Amino acid sequence: MDDTTGRTAHASERPAGPPAPDRPRGAREIQDSRVLAALTHPLRRRLLDLLKVEGPATVGKLAGRTGQAVGNVSHHLKVLAESALIEEAPELARDRREHWWRLADRELSWTRADFDGDPVAEAVADAAGSILLERQVELVREWSARRGGYGTDWRDGCSVATQTWLRLTPEEARELAADLHAVIQKWAHRPVPEDGRDRETVLAFAHSVPAKP
Repeated sequence: MDDTTGRTAHASERPAGPPAPDRPRGAREIQDSRVLAALTHPLRRRLLDLLKVEGPATVGKLAGRTGQAVGNVSHHLKVLAESALIEEAPELARDRREHWWRLADRELSWTRADFDGDPVAEAVADAAGSILLERQVELVREWSARRGGYGTDWRDGCSVATQTWLRLTPEEARELAADLHAVIQKWAHRPVPEDGRDRETVLAFAHSVPAKP
């Protein structure tokens, strides 16, 4: 995920599992605050992440991965489905009782400025951005707690925390944001080599915002 060019976007990842050939679709720009509202819950954000990284899944599998009750997960999946953020994958079911879900779109993005001028929409956009940032910080903190369980190859230089203070015009700030976005998208869209090497999922995100020390 990244928050670079004034928007919040899910970076592309190759879905696991056997989705239909034309699923998930390409990029979707969210401009409806009612759809964006579906992203204002931490569990729903995690469910989308799981479907992106691990591919289509059943309610039971998602409940097991999140430690939530099946009924609770089912409710939040329904909210995501009503906003067309996910869809059922009936071809994966072994019988009529089994229900599989997958992402409807490979990438999601939204631009904060699209929601300016409507107090309700602004509140929704701010909440969606806040939950995304909280999730990013949570995962960074989890890495600090879990890094001891990884080999030295992963502990040595594979994570990064960097910052600097810049003096920029609005045009220069947009250029910086575009550069950061391009770097992440380069890696997000690369074909994953089929070379037999073990690979971990890695969260890459960036923020550049006007601020004062």
